Order: sequence, then structure tokens, then C-alpha cells
Amino acid sequence: MIVECPHCHTGNRLEGARLAESPGCGSCHQPLLAGMPIAGTADNFADLVKYSKVPVVVDFWAPWCGPCLSFAPGFAAAAEAYAGQALFVKIDTEAQQALGAQYKVRSIPTIAVFEHGQELERMSGALPAGQFKAWLTQFF
Repeated sequence: MIVECPHCHTGNRLEGARLAESPGCGSCHQPLLAGMPIAGTADNFADLVKYSKVPVVVDFWAPWCGPCLSFAPGFAAAAEAYAGQALFVKIDTEAQQALGAQYKVRSIPTIAVFEHGQELERMSGALPAGQFKAWLTQFF
């Protein structure tokens, strides 16, 4: 799969089994999967969910959505706060329409939590950062 570095935006080829090894970017050498949300795509999402050793928290969003944009800083703050405990993924439902349809996303933002390839729970709507972090504590 190709994982875009959240720091320098370089595409990195990564085998799913290497997710547990805390891989770094081949270009900037920063961690690929910790501390910042990564972009989920049709090419990488199934492997991210399947091979991740930690829960995967997914933000299904769109660039035209005001609540999605207001929620983004809280999602990024949670990715930093829970680095190493969870993987945070953002899926742009405009660019990745097939993923939005596959997971039956009917409103945005929709936040879903996956573990061992299975969806555990989801919620729709933007929460303030504190409430979002409190909601996340049930998963780790």
C-alpha cells in the first residue's frame, strides 16, 4: 500500500505487515503512523484496518463541510495525544466516494473506530475536542 507521510506528504510504499514496526518516512524520516492523522484511500484503508495492532479511528469528512473543518483540529489534537495508542485516519468522502459508500456514511463528519478489521462503533457529528477525547477513552 502507499501511505502518504503526514509531515512531508511523500508517498511511501509499505507492506501491511510492517504497520506494527512503527515505520518512518523514506524522505523526511518522521513517523508515518503516529502523532498526525494520515490520509485513508481505497488503496491503503483495508490494510490499515486489517494490520493495525492498535484501534483505528477514522474521520469520514469532506472539504466543503463546515462542521468537518471545525472538527479537524480536535481530531488532529487527539491523534497527537493518543500517538502509539491508536491510528488516526481521515477519509475525504469526495475523493474516496467508494469508501464512503462501502461504509454507508450518510452524514459527515462520521467518526468510526475499527479494531482487528471490525467496526466497533461510530458516531455522526462534530464534537468539541474535550468531548471527542472523552468518547475515545472507551476504546483504549
